[in-house]
Amino acid sequence: MSETGRELPSRAAVVIIGGGCMGVSTAYALAAAGVGEVVLVDKGPLGSGSTSKAAGGVRAQFSDQVNIELAVRSLETFETFADRFGQEIDLHRPGYLFLLDSPEAVAEFEKNVAIQNDLGVPSRILSPREAGELSPLIDTDGLLAAAYSPTDGHCTPESVVLGYAGAARRHGARLLPNCAATGIETVNGRIVAVHTEGGRIETDTVICAAGAWSRAVGEWVGVDLPVTPLRRQVLVTEPVPDLPPMAFTIDFATTFYFHREGPGLLLGMSDPEETPGFKLDRSDAWLPRLGEAMARRAPALLEIGVGTGWAGLYEVTPDHNALIGTAPGVDRFIYATGFSGHGFLMSPAVGEVVRDLYLDREPFVDVSGFDARRFALAGARPEINIV
Repeated sequence: MSETGRELPSRAAVVIIGGGCMGVSTAYALAAAGVGEVVLVDKGPLGSGSTSKAAGGVRAQFSDQVNIELAVRSLETFETFADRFGQEIDLHRPGYLFLLDSPEAVAEFEKNVAIQNDLGVPSRILSPREAGELSPLIDTDGLLAAAYSPTDGHCTPESVVLGYAGAARRHGARLLPNCAATGIETVNGRIVAVHTEGGRIETDTVICAAGAWSRAVGEWVGVDLPVTPLRRQVLVTEPVPDLPPMAFTIDFATTFYFHREGPGLLLGMSDPEETPGFKLDRSDAWLPRLGEAMARRAPALLEIGVGTGWAGLYEVTPDHNALIGTAPGVDRFIYATGFSGHGFLMSPAVGEVVRDLYLDREPFVDVSGFDARRFALAGARPEINIV
């Protein structure tokens, strides 16, 4: 019996390990497709890992074509999420604004915008003056250009988890929070069961959606999932009187970003001095570097007090692109992990892709380039537009 007090099923057609946005989206997609005996296990409450620590950004401005296609599909789902799933996700679409201050960055984003436009994304290159109109708190000194798409925005990750979890359960999926997976049992290269804190579940298929914890899950079946946990921190300011409308703003050179969050602002930045590890405590070591980026690009923010904040984990791969596929060395182990900070925003589309991999159907987008073996085969495909 699991810690939830519910009887653990003895058998499942598929066991999903990980109850964040990726896991619950996949559980819903499978159950809605008519797959019976879908079971999901998570070591904590649903969405309590990296999903609950996400900044909530949703965008289609990427450099890799597959990422753009996954993002476009996901944005379509977020747009209709409340009607489809009966769960309000507080979707706001002020657009994403990337601030560019080097000729190399401008050239890269011009190339990316052309690809995005070909795929239906209404992104465009703006002048510094236009960028300042969309984000009134920035200092445009030193900017050469900006990239903007009006369909990007942000929403509430926990609400997305609730929506998918409820829909998955209505379609018959069993979601078991507070029931950690502890191992995968194989016989002659075939999966036969998942071991959990609540007991053993017989199954012939496992889907790994364990985010930053995926490497260990892969090791249970001899599959190398090169995912490294990396702490990222977020701050939320005190309420700001007369806060103007603004785009989700990112200073590309430093990765410093901010967007409106209720009566204040949510802000963060990738810390170049952060070291890998499962560090979930808050640290002040990055604050001087954050302050330098703020002073350079949005000095008005230095006058605003910080109300709260938190730390979470990115699941980083060597090329900052996802791992999606079916492992060849064990029957059947499917994985969707390593999104390097954009897993939440791609979770609706990736759930559909994983469903199709399970059903041996061709997904709407070719994800073969995201096979985890690409690094051993010198097939890395770097995603440039990472925040």
